[in-house]
Amino acid sequence: MKKIFTTAVLILIIGTAAFAKKAVAEGRTNSTFGDYKIQKADTRVTIEGVDCKTYKISYRDNPLELTVVVKREKGSRKFYVLSDKLSVQYKWNKDYFGIERLDKSLNELGYATSDENLNRQAYFHQKVLCPGLLLDRESARMIAAFYPMLLTPESLMLAGK
Repeated sequence: MKKIFTTAVLILIIGTAAFAKKAVAEGRTNSTFGDYKIQKADTRVTIEGVDCKTYKISYRDNPLELTVVVKREKGSRKFYVLSDKLSVQYKWNKDYFGIERLDKSLNELGYATSDENLNRQAYFHQKVLCPGLLLDRESARMIAAFYPMLLTPESLMLAGK
């Protein structure tokens, strides 16, 4: 009887762990979005023939969810940040980690950086955030913390009763 109970508990623990979404990182933003949570996405994305790792970023006080696609290139990485409101890319190389407009190659997939919801002042302040060569997790944490500042106040307005 004890063996059956132990086996059942072990199966329950393994099953729960296998189906649960694992948080890669959590932290705070200095914005109205509140705390963020970064999770590894279940699916990988192929961009320009390259199989890319994907993360999901969600915020406690805002329903906006970001998809971050990490594309490795020789000596650098690009982090495509895709959302309904504003899509941009961050890039790191040996010199810096900072923001850029989305590559034109992503226009075919329906993504482009729109000036409509972009806070240009915050965009230019994020051109160089820190020295380069960060780990993917650290880069995703910086994106989660700095992205909310890119949105214009008008784009943050939610319809109410």
